[in-house]
Amino acid sequence: MQQHLVISMICDDKPGVVERLSAVIADNGGNWEDSHMAHFAGKFAGILRVAVHGDKAQNLKNALGTLSEAGYNLVIEDAIAITATPQQTLTLKLVGNDRAGIVREIARTLTAHHINMEQLETTYGSTPWSGEPLFRAECTISVDEDMDLDGLRDELDQIANELGVEIDCEEIATPL
Repeated sequence: MQQHLVISMICDDKPGVVERLSAVIADNGGNWEDSHMAHFAGKFAGILRVAVHGDKAQNLKNALGTLSEAGYNLVIEDAIAITATPQQTLTLKLVGNDRAGIVREIARTLTAHHINMEQLETTYGSTPWSGEPLFRAECTISVDEDMDLDGLRDELDQIANELGVEIDCEEIATPL
């Protein structure tokens, strides 16, 4: 029976990080399926999902554990099967002058509606015309098909006005 592992990783950024991790996974019967990885301030961080036959899972976990000697900080968890209810996928795009609490306010609103963030990407930079700190965020969420999207958009608009940012909430078309 196939088992899935979710692995989070952080280590010093250097050539060969992904190659070494992928070699351990492949050499121990694992199949690298999904991942998100990036370089941040001299570190390389990521999260990935690996499939492995159930009788090889513990050997793979043990082999991954040996990477700590090479500076890899790994957290390995068994994936949890989730039964899905009919959902619609939305993307939230935010841009505005940076200030403390932006992510907190958006997360608080989503949590109040029992909405889970599936993906969040943020960037920090400066506006080209004034050099003011500029914050951008893009978040993917899934909501129940029967959710009041107009109500959610109204609440996000209110938060945007309070924070002095722009927030767009767009439905993502599902492929047929």
